[in-house]
This record gives sequence, C-alpha cells and structure tokens, in this order.
Amino acid sequence: MYKQGDIWLVDFDPSVGHEYQKVRPALILENTGYISVGNLLTVVPISSQIQKSTLLDVLIPRNTTNRLLHDSIIKTRQISSFDKRRFIKRIGFCQPDVLLTVLSNTSLFLKADQ
Repeated sequence: MYKQGDIWLVDFDPSVGHEYQKVRPALILENTGYISVGNLLTVVPISSQIQKSTLLDVLIPRNTTNRLLHDSIIKTRQISSFDKRRFIKRIGFCQPDVLLTVLSNTSLFLKADQ
C-alpha cells in the first residue's frame, strides 16, 4: 500500500513552532522494505511556496505522475515520522530522479560531523 517515493496527503497538525502544519502533500522517504515494520512512516513535507526555498530543498515540477496542484519544493530538512493514521490518501508518485536528489540531500543533512 505505501511505497518509497509515494506522495500522500498527510495531516501535519498539531504542530509547534516552525514545524509544517495542516493537511499537505508529503513524500515517503522510508525504504519500502521497512514500511511494513511498525505503524510509523518517515516523510518530508511538500510546499508550493517556492519563493521560500532554502539550501537542500528540491524542486518538484507539477506533472501527471505526482498530481500536485502547483510546482512545489520538497523540504528535505523537515524530516518527520507519523503514524499511518495521519495519511489521508495517495495522490501521486515522485519521479525517480527527484527522489534520488531528495535522498542525496537528506544524507548530506544527516552526514556525521568530521
């Protein structure tokens, strides 16, 4: 049912401070092989506020595969794990090249200090 690279509408509320909020698209980061383990899924939010893009965000142009309403950015520094009950519906799928860029940027963000 859930797969890495899927884009789902996810309920981010309640949130605190600078955390993303409301129902919004999110990209599932978690390796598909681990999804069946437990009830949590690891995601990053997707925002249509392209003008607020920061370092490591990834542009995801709207298309028929991802079925987003607008060209958007994937907020790779906003990694969250949510219970599967927050996932409302699958809306599309991320293109493989965009997913690889997101995973690469996420690994840069989480890289161990030297």
